[in-house]
Amino acid sequence: MSKNTQVTELLRRLTHVLSEAQLWQLTPIEPQKLQSSEPFCCDTLQFEQWLQFVFIPKLQQLVDASLPLPTKVSIAPMAEVHFSKHTCFLPLHKVLMELDTTLSGR
Repeated sequence: MSKNTQVTELLRRLTHVLSEAQLWQLTPIEPQKLQSSEPFCCDTLQFEQWLQFVFIPKLQQLVDASLPLPTKVSIAPMAEVHFSKHTCFLPLHKVLMELDTTLSGR
């Protein structure tokens, strides 16, 4: 299985986990909230919003265009901080760890 295929499947699983946990936002985000210069847009978005509106679309665009994927990715630790007490933590953390590993080649 190619790395692009793996990433597409992991993004699908991530979307599913967020939806199942009722963390998937049905209304679009205000465009100005995406203009943050902070990591994870932490000053304008919740972490799950960043995943939905920044991380997932950006990675999918790279895959769709056959462009190089990032190679130094560490998203799972942020999930540990943000979701450690949420019921979705284990499935969400698992998918993000797999994405980190797949992208970083670990």
